[in-house]
Amino acid sequence: MSNLQSKSLILLKGWLFFGLGTIAAGSLVWRYADFTSVALLAIAIWSFCRFYYFAFYVIQHYVDADYRFSGLWDFLRYSWTGWCVDRDEQGPKSS
Repeated sequence: MSNLQSKSLILLKGWLFFGLGTIAAGSLVWRYADFTSVALLAIAIWSFCRFYYFAFYVIQHYVDADYRFSGLWDFLRYSWTGWCVDRDEQGPKSS
């Protein structure tokens, strides 16, 4: 499968994700309209957004400037294999 190249299709894909999230969150709020459920949903959304930011921006800009992630699976593999962030070390860490 090739990468998506069209700027208009990329924007459409982003807005479709936004619409899907809005419908899903709205459905949960409508079904479970108590304060606790709404607050927990907001915290979950905020936390996952911050994790995504951490996985792609913080790691690349503050931890390991040489590594580029192409998806969350790559990030999980990176973090689980214990790849060195110290520039003096090479390859996976040995415990």
